[in-house]
Amino acid sequence: MEHRIVGPGPYRATRLWNETVELFRAKMPLRKHRCRFKSYEHCFTAAEAVDWLHELLRCSQNFGPEVTRKQTVQLLKKFLKNHVIEDIKGKWGQEDFEDNRHLYRFPPSSPLKPYPKKPPYQKDVIKFPEWNDPPPGTSQENIPVRPVVMNSEMWYKRHSIAIGEVPACRLVHRRQLTEANVEEIWKSMTLSYLQKILGLDSLEEVLDVKLVNSKFIIHNVYSVSKQGVVILDDKSKELPHWVLSAMKCLANWPNCSDLKQPMYLGFEKDVFKTIADYYGHLKEPLLTFHLFDAFVSVLGLLQKEKVAVEAFQICCLLLPPENRRKLQLLMRMMARICLNKEMPPLCDGFGTRTLMVQTFSRCILCSKDEVDLDELLAARLVTFLMDNYQEILKVPLALQTSIEERVAHLRRVQFQKSYPEVYQERFPTPESEALLFPEKPKPKPQLLMWALKKPFQPFQRTRSFRM
Repeated sequence: MEHRIVGPGPYRATRLWNETVELFRAKMPLRKHRCRFKSYEHCFTAAEAVDWLHELLRCSQNFGPEVTRKQTVQLLKKFLKNHVIEDIKGKWGQEDFEDNRHLYRFPPSSPLKPYPKKPPYQKDVIKFPEWNDPPPGTSQENIPVRPVVMNSEMWYKRHSIAIGEVPACRLVHRRQLTEANVEEIWKSMTLSYLQKILGLDSLEEVLDVKLVNSKFIIHNVYSVSKQGVVILDDKSKELPHWVLSAMKCLANWPNCSDLKQPMYLGFEKDVFKTIADYYGHLKEPLLTFHLFDAFVSVLGLLQKEKVAVEAFQICCLLLPPENRRKLQLLMRMMARICLNKEMPPLCDGFGTRTLMVQTFSRCILCSKDEVDLDELLAARLVTFLMDNYQEILKVPLALQTSIEERVAHLRRVQFQKSYPEVYQERFPTPESEALLFPEKPKPKPQLLMWALKKPFQPFQRTRSFRM
């Protein structure tokens, strides 16, 4: 069973669906079965389908070994609804698939999902502020001028310009590097880095660039605590106090200083359920509907862990600050619970790590429209987040340094063009330095008297010859 790696790019969820359907139809073992005194050729039981497909998904690098049998059953329900399979009587369209001995077969044809049609795109080009660009609403034709008194000298100048002897004067606008310019630079360079990592010609098919808020990026970079957690300006968007207290309780279990309620048997399960209920009722997943395709596209890079971490870092910078903060606190709690050996089992049927993934994956990543593989993709992403959350939720230092150097360069150019004389004094060129500080002749080293003498040589006895 070979499941080729589906790399980053547009419609990755659809491509994964089609790839899985093709493998399932081509490789699933079929044989003869009997049901109610009647034989059926080329079919399989529901349990056989679950066994085979579960092993395929766990061995696939697109999904990983964290896929559970329950998730496999959910996927087969979607297969039945979309007529990838049908029961032996030809019924399909309902999600009534169960892990039992009921017989199913493949229909004669199983159409794959079509790719959405979008208008052709052009390669994205990043445009930085140009100093000679006129401000909006101005042009060379409507430049305000003062009335002048016509005399012989002025007439001669105008006549020279008219016949082409002297070039006409044009108004050159020197734009100031405004806050809006800086925000646009942050947005453009951040998206350019993401596009380069994903290896795409354009980001238009994985996210709507117009919805990317540059203020979110700058806030997520600079408004952080010593621990790297985002600090919100609007305190009304903070986590409710009771949710934050519950998260601290489980993260520091059993040593929690904020715990005022009496503990009882199963207390930790009730606290966990309180947290899960709050995150489960969010109106939008933490990674937002808008960035769903971008995060799913990055999942195609998980074979290159360092590259995937860098791509996730940039994608997480695009989040609203309140979402990024909630994600940081949630991932920290999940990681601590999984590493805490003193934590009692929070669920009888699942291990702690599996429970964390199954409980919070949908509130972290899901699609606004129904996507048949969103549960598996979300589980894959949350698993990777839990293993690398400290690096992923850091600010990418290389990107921050590059943007800050770009902004500093533009401000330096702006100052140079606005105040050339002051700039020349403060930042002299090698040529101006040579004029201001002419090179002095280097003094020759003085010869000392002892340097003229021969170095001391020890007495050497020579043999004398007598005649």
